[in-house]
Amino acid sequence: MVFSRLLLFISAIFMLAAQAVAQPSFLYHFCLNDKGNYTADSTYEANLNRLLSSLYTNTEIDYGFYNSSNGQNSDQAYAIGLCRGDVNADVCRGCLNNATSLLKQLCPNQKEAIGWYDYCMLRYSNRSIFGVVETIPGFLMSNPNNVSANYVDQYNDDLRSLLESLRSQAVAGGSLRKFAAGNATAPSFQTLYGLVQCTPDLSEEDCYSCLRGAIEGIPGCCGGKQGGRVIGPSCNIRFEIYPFYNSTAAVSSPPSPVAPPVTNTNTTKGSGSKTSTTVIIIVVSTAAFVVLVISFCIYFRVRRRPPREKLETDDEISSVESLQFDFDTIRFATNNFSEENELGKGGFGAVYKGRLSDGQVIAVKRLSKNSGQGNLEFKNEVLLVAKLQHRNLVRLLGFCLEGNERLLVYEFVPNTSLDHFLFDPIKRLHLDWQRRYKIIGGIARGILYLHEDSRLRIIHRDLKASNILLDAEMNSKISDFGMARLFSLDQTQGNTSRIVGTYGYMAPEYAMHGQFSVKSDVFSFGVLVLEIVSGQKNNCFRNGENVEDLLSYAWKNWREGTASNIVDPTIKSDSTTEIMRCIHIALLCVQENVANRPTMASVVLMLNSYSITLSVPLQPAFFMHSDIDLETSRWEQSTQLIESNQRSEGNFVQASVNETSITELYPR
Repeated sequence: MVFSRLLLFISAIFMLAAQAVAQPSFLYHFCLNDKGNYTADSTYEANLNRLLSSLYTNTEIDYGFYNSSNGQNSDQAYAIGLCRGDVNADVCRGCLNNATSLLKQLCPNQKEAIGWYDYCMLRYSNRSIFGVVETIPGFLMSNPNNVSANYVDQYNDDLRSLLESLRSQAVAGGSLRKFAAGNATAPSFQTLYGLVQCTPDLSEEDCYSCLRGAIEGIPGCCGGKQGGRVIGPSCNIRFEIYPFYNSTAAVSSPPSPVAPPVTNTNTTKGSGSKTSTTVIIIVVSTAAFVVLVISFCIYFRVRRRPPREKLETDDEISSVESLQFDFDTIRFATNNFSEENELGKGGFGAVYKGRLSDGQVIAVKRLSKNSGQGNLEFKNEVLLVAKLQHRNLVRLLGFCLEGNERLLVYEFVPNTSLDHFLFDPIKRLHLDWQRRYKIIGGIARGILYLHEDSRLRIIHRDLKASNILLDAEMNSKISDFGMARLFSLDQTQGNTSRIVGTYGYMAPEYAMHGQFSVKSDVFSFGVLVLEIVSGQKNNCFRNGENVEDLLSYAWKNWREGTASNIVDPTIKSDSTTEIMRCIHIALLCVQENVANRPTMASVVLMLNSYSITLSVPLQPAFFMHSDIDLETSRWEQSTQLIESNQRSEGNFVQASVNETSITELYPR
């Protein structure tokens, strides 16, 4: 049965190949009608025909990239031909020959058109398209197979690392070739293959920007898929879990020079067709053999594969026993928790730097025996962080439970936490606006993952500057999940009589009534954004000789049209519009009415797209009026209410110290 299916599959491949030889189809093409049409037998058509017939024969050395123009003024035609960096000259020219013939058939009389094959791209226009970054028109393709749910987060991390590495190689490729391909190890013993390419006429900055946008477009087309492509006019990327490129040709240096083809226009098409036929037959034969070999390997591997161990699904410490460290190992790594290795103290204990026997540097949180975080919080943080995998969340290495000792082990982060930079008059100079905006975006993506994209819906409840870690590249990572609460995916709100968090960051409905939801974290995010923009703490914002509440100060200046007063004077940036937009978003996040606050999905969209119109913010929560000496602020009222509840109901408030915290030290 298996072999019969395999034979049918191979037969189908040959049938498709025969069809491709007759008339190969584009993966995708666009006829850009809005760019204008030309009339038959016009000067523009004659210029375009001459240009396309000689596009890939007008150079002595073949680098797989051709750009040229023909004609003058409004009748001038421009064209670009780009072959994939791993294909040889004959395949490249055959591909472009087919593209030249087919694109004009599919887009008759259009002045601008673009088409993509697997091996090449052809585009032409009546405007200059050289050295210009263009991301549209484009298309997305995805492998229909999904990555295993157990490995999807790790797979995404590995994929992004691979593509970013390849991006750096391609950008440095020079003016003749901006292409890179390579592979990396993926989860479950798989190999991940990737390819990135820009048109070589782009500058390094433009190539980097184009590929960055393509990489960021992966979740929209291929999130959780085993393969995919993001294709545009100026750059493209592809990834799969099988080799799809010629690894021997996929090198960063340009290919060896080859002799130009015969330019006899009467034989060019026939020659290209013969070349294409030969190449397709060779490729299909090779593919059939490879498929046969792979099928045998998969068949025998499946037969030999041992049954998968049953995974623990209950929320018990035993489900993460593989993460458990021996206490003596940690004690030795931290030199018996010596003072010189102490990095700081948080609300629940001290944090120490350590080094394991293999040389790995770690950060160890040693919970104090009299801390408010009991076994419940400890277990909560271990289970939560162990299950979470995102580039903007702290990564847990393990834990230790021995006697009264409770330890959490994280990877060490050299730049500690955001508050160490943001509120230090010297270190804050390292936070230019580009870095601050990057930090804001990272925090937003991390919270969005917690709220909507992780397997569990998680409310953090203690978002603040000291719980935002910065890795070596100043990427932001959310830490300290000891206060986090799990929601079912259809749950929207929870209540608690035990209010935990940090004053100044807590939403009013939570501080006063114990009601929390995803919008509680949105409120905290808004406060964080205002702190990042202003460089000052929310609860002790200094305005000249006066000390007032940051939210009140931001609102008053926004209302009076002087929002620039909020901005940290150390920021020297031309991105005034971007800064003002962040202040606007922050004010929307700190609205008193929960319904008026955006979701984190909306926040991420607003940060990344200027086409989204922002609503007008209302007066924020905890706004302190000018007659504050005659009227107790609502913040003070909420504090009094909480204290009253403490006395009358025996409940308690646990506000974590706003300084170095549990998971303060995490590098990527």
